[in-house]
Amino acid sequence: MPGTLSWVPLDELIRSRRTHKAYAPEPVDRATLEQLFELARWAPNHNLTNPWRFRVLGPAALEALKAAAGPESAAKLDRAPTLVAASAVQCGEPVADEEDAAAAAAAVYIVLLAAHERGLGGYWWTPEVLRTAAGRTAAGIEEGERVLGLIHLGHARGPVKDAPERADLDTFRAYLP
Repeated sequence: MPGTLSWVPLDELIRSRRTHKAYAPEPVDRATLEQLFELARWAPNHNLTNPWRFRVLGPAALEALKAAAGPESAAKLDRAPTLVAASAVQCGEPVADEEDAAAAAAAVYIVLLAAHERGLGGYWWTPEVLRTAAGRTAAGIEEGERVLGLIHLGHARGPVKDAPERADLDTFRAYLP
């Protein structure tokens, strides 16, 4: 049942999470969003920098983002009833910035996985508009932050797709002597 905790084993949640691009019109309620962000703050991050930033786009922010995107791309921004702009604060030191971007990406994945556990669909997308000054402004992404993308959230509609094939372990894992 959507909106309820499923208590599914973690390995099953990881394997069953999918990208959804069609949603029911009801937005994700604030209490659920707060639960997702509360979990995201537990992502590993070096020196506890807490570099992730999540901004839930309201109607005015969404309209500004759609205007910045232009009519051809704006329709994709209407796919989900709840959009969250995700970014990582950067300090200008290359190693720390790389670590903070990775930590913030882990936080985004936690949001997606926790949303899935709660019966919600999600979609992580990095549209071109977030690479523009107008798009960054519309999404509240400040100077000195690295864009990670938009998290689309909502009650997914349509059939759940089968998992696509994944690369065999031998293609990306090695044990060194």
